[in-house]
Amino acid sequence: MMDLADILAAEAIIPSLDVTSKKQALNDLSAKAASMTGLEQRDIFDALVQRERLGSTGLGRGIAIPHVKFKALKSIVCLFARLARPIPFDSQDGQDVDLVFLLLAPEHASGDHLKALARISRLVREPATLEQLRTAKDTDSLRRLLSSTTASHAA
Repeated sequence: MMDLADILAAEAIIPSLDVTSKKQALNDLSAKAASMTGLEQRDIFDALVQRERLGSTGLGRGIAIPHVKFKALKSIVCLFARLARPIPFDSQDGQDVDLVFLLLAPEHASGDHLKALARISRLVREPATLEQLRTAKDTDSLRRLLSSTTASHAA
């Protein structure tokens, strides 16, 4: 069972990302991911934009999980951002998005990549968890929420 805490560094949690569009959100998250991974911000952003063209990563209920793979990555990196206000994301249910999980995976790690996506999907399936993610006061509370839910939802 993959634990989100293993792939979500403390600096990867953004409690209030102030953006007004999907493009700006992806751009700001790319910059943050670049500083954590050593990848080029532009490469991350371009890959994310291309991925969104295939179909929105907005799952519905205010959640998006943009995800891409990179040859140069050694391990999976996950970022979580709570947006200062919801933005349009072309989600399946038409709802604006305010919780974004960005997932970057090594090209060869499709098993782990899928496990991480499944892990996030399970986490956000719980209405109570979503509510807590939206109301948590700070980075520490968010981190505890994102890490602690693993045990209670073991598959």
